[in-house]
Amino acid sequence: MRILVLGIGNVLFGDEGVGVHFINAYKKCYKTTSEIHSVDFIDGGTLANNLSGLIAEYDYAIIVDCIAADDSEVGDVYFFDFEAMPKSISWSGSAHEIEMLQTLEMMDLLGDRPKTKILAIVPKRIEPMTFQLSRELIEGVKIMEKTLTKHLQELGIECKKKSEFDIQEAASGWKKQRFIDTPI
Repeated sequence: MRILVLGIGNVLFGDEGVGVHFINAYKKCYKTTSEIHSVDFIDGGTLANNLSGLIAEYDYAIIVDCIAADDSEVGDVYFFDFEAMPKSISWSGSAHEIEMLQTLEMMDLLGDRPKTKILAIVPKRIEPMTFQLSRELIEGVKIMEKTLTKHLQELGIECKKKSEFDIQEAASGWKKQRFIDTPI
């Protein structure tokens, strides 16, 4: 089985870049192996609709993103089958969230969406142009890390931890790699 772990988010808006930063931190901190499955960790940024072809190439997808939910607190973590989305989930926080929902629904209509799980966290909505993540999100990401590791293991993927997981380091590293280390 081909498994996709797709990080979605706008990294220029702090917590809203969590999907991208999460998968980058996970790739750095874990070695994943399986004799029968393959797993790819991909930074989807804010591309949503443009990712439908990529997503369709996989048998199973785990979308990592931020999400809005009724009666939730910043840092609350949700993990669910896309087909059984809780009624409290609204996907109404930012443009990339709404577009990701529409992309998955469009793939349903075309019949090419793989089995899909959503791993999401409620972000703190903050001003643009920051790579600083909220304390609540950093704490919630610890639950996301355990949830993804457990689920991948249930799918038959061995997850060996190589180093400590630090989501803020991933966010700061993204900024450094794209803005500081890039020659003009």
